[in-house]
Amino acid sequence: MNENRKKHCAALAATVIKGLESRNMSACYAETCEDAVKAALAMIPEGSTVTMGGGQSIIDCGLFDALQSDKYQFIDRNKAEDRRAAMLQAYDADVYLASANAISADGVMVNIDGNANRVSAIAYGPKKVIFIVGMNKIAPDLDSAMKRARNTAAPVNCQRLNLNTPCVKNGKCMDCKSPDTICCEFLITRYSKHPGRINVILVGEELGF
Repeated sequence: MNENRKKHCAALAATVIKGLESRNMSACYAETCEDAVKAALAMIPEGSTVTMGGGQSIIDCGLFDALQSDKYQFIDRNKAEDRRAAMLQAYDADVYLASANAISADGVMVNIDGNANRVSAIAYGPKKVIFIVGMNKIAPDLDSAMKRARNTAAPVNCQRLNLNTPCVKNGKCMDCKSPDTICCEFLITRYSKHPGRINVILVGEELGF
């Protein structure tokens, strides 16, 4: 990343952090993935029960690999014999890892889900939620954030999952009711009732979709 891009990301991150903090959410900026992983691990005490949804950003930045240690009780739904049971354990986890499909410049987060396990855990349950969010997911306002979630994040995720939806073929949201749609539940997080529960690490790199 060139220096001008770095300066822009840092300046925009400062604006987003101010917005998140005004909504009772903690936030910080990490210029690199390595810095983001260090910041996240500093928030996760050893022995914590940790899990996640399908956050590609968690994998991209290296945090998923860093948590594969005896220091943490990591619940991996993809390795569980009973996937549903593993997903339900998320609601009582010490730490839930996630990303956002989009965040507005004033700190409102937008997430879309197919099974609702991710958005429901973000909304309530885990004692702490840590978001890893690349600066590519920042949008000017809530309307733009919704458009990004529907027209960028959702189509790419459908493609990644080999789903048969109109957006895979057309590259944009068609407001479909396809059996394969992942746009089933929309969560807009505009404020946190619980101080310290929602923590956002903005990363000066492109992560996820």
